[in-house]
Amino acid sequence: MIKIGVAGAAGKMGSRITALSADYAGLKLAGAFERNGHKDIGKDVGPLTGAGETGILLSEGIREIINNVDVIIDFSSIESTKANLKEASANKTAMVIGTTGFTKEDLAEIGPYLKEIPCVMASNMSLGVNLLFKVLQDVARVLGDDYDIEIVEAHHRLKKDAPSGTALKMAQVIAGAVGRDLDEVGVYARHGIIGARTKKEIGIQTVRAGDIVGEHTVLFGGLGERIEITHRASSRDTFARGALKAALWLAGKPAGLYDMQDVLGLK
Repeated sequence: MIKIGVAGAAGKMGSRITALSADYAGLKLAGAFERNGHKDIGKDVGPLTGAGETGILLSEGIREIINNVDVIIDFSSIESTKANLKEASANKTAMVIGTTGFTKEDLAEIGPYLKEIPCVMASNMSLGVNLLFKVLQDVARVLGDDYDIEIVEAHHRLKKDAPSGTALKMAQVIAGAVGRDLDEVGVYARHGIIGARTKKEIGIQTVRAGDIVGEHTVLFGGLGERIEITHRASSRDTFARGALKAALWLAGKPAGLYDMQDVLGLK
């Protein structure tokens, strides 16, 4: 039995991970925590997440639960995840990280910690999106430079990072398939008299509105036709279940950085 602890357990993603953990026979919820000063500290986490009584009280910070769990699942925030990863690394506790928005500097900072523990880190935990990464790679490789490439992503109004980590991962996969450097060809906004579209650019556009869980469309535009590939998430449960599968998969894995392609056997 793998004992899990959930970061940000009273938040949108953390609450779904906490509630759904009961569906997995190989997992046991053994800890749940929130940021210091959270109003629900000390309460049973079950009713807070829409589940029944669990006997697990919402703790204040990772240190209160770190010695009681095998895996930490974290979808919190960049700074919180960095702090939690540092603690987990020192304690040799595995992690599943779904937080997005990390900069290159952030990744360089946390790199040493990721070498100390087994960690699944992914911009998107859903099965559908990870299958789509593989499909997009194949489509882009076949179409090559003859088709213009645009990505449009839409999320709820409260999402803090843009473009989404999933959109960036899609762009990176496509850029690699056609032999381009995304740092050189990525175009993230267009306004005014900008001239004709260049052949190599990959457009990534962002929509923020209402309560959209997550939508991503990749458009390959050629002369006389276009191909559109879309993934729409209608519930955060998709990502929560992916994270729980990743926690199960991590059992017994050596230290190192993994992603959902590893978890799902897509490599």
